[in-house]
Amino acid sequence: MDALIRQVLSGAALGGIYALVALAVVMVYQATRHVNFAIGETAMFSASVAAACFQAAAPYWVGLLAAVATAFVLGVAIERLLVERLERASALSVVVVMIGLLLVFNSVAGWLFGFTVRPFPSPFPPARTRYLSPHEIGVIAVSLIVVVALYGFLQHTRLGLAMRATADNRTSSRLVGIRAGWMLALGWGVASAIAAVAAMLVAPIVYLEPNMMSPVLIYGFAAALLGGIDSPAGAVVGGFLVGMFENVAGAYLVGPELKLVAALAVIVAVLMVRPAGLFGTRPVARV
Repeated sequence: MDALIRQVLSGAALGGIYALVALAVVMVYQATRHVNFAIGETAMFSASVAAACFQAAAPYWVGLLAAVATAFVLGVAIERLLVERLERASALSVVVVMIGLLLVFNSVAGWLFGFTVRPFPSPFPPARTRYLSPHEIGVIAVSLIVVVALYGFLQHTRLGLAMRATADNRTSSRLVGIRAGWMLALGWGVASAIAAVAAMLVAPIVYLEPNMMSPVLIYGFAAALLGGIDSPAGAVVGGFLVGMFENVAGAYLVGPELKLVAALAVIVAVLMVRPAGLFGTRPVARV
């Protein structure tokens, strides 16, 4: 029983990371109805910037701020310079551009910081409790803090309300004086910053290298689809569910080699029964 509890709690720690990535994906989708396939690579690039700060003997909080700021600027720049100009383009065109950005950031990160696997420091002490390591406990705590902070920002600040209004109805928000374009850019920046926090949390587990976010991004997409691609709360719940199922399936059902396949198979099964996800909005058509 102790082993099962340990697997579930350890999966919850991974789920917190997946929840942050899924939340970033959902925020971008809500604002522009596009999926940012490059968000994992921008997060990895930002974590690499933090690692460069650590190599220069900077404190951890300096590296964290550098990573978050880098991700935010990249998110805003991508929306302003690319996505805005693709407003009338087809969905396939946007997907191709996002995949192209993924490859660009992956290659540039390898060129600037190297392709070798490097250790990444954790801000939490290297001890272990009965069920979880301090890093895993910290991951859960930081994930929940980020979720609560984002909720407070979107629900109780004028800027957050303007972002929500723009995501809900861009035309109406412009009519009441909201600078809709910059609100969308801000949404992309905040989403990228959240993904950067996820990269900072997962890097001590998987180590830092240009491809480290690829499996995390897959799980994040799975969590977003499971919870509902237009539901931020669903993304958080989906992230924790995917993380716990992945760990338990890898330990007791199919083994670590097939746990990704098992997790995605369950997601496909859920989406076949409920395509909108657990908390997503079902499309309604008037006939």
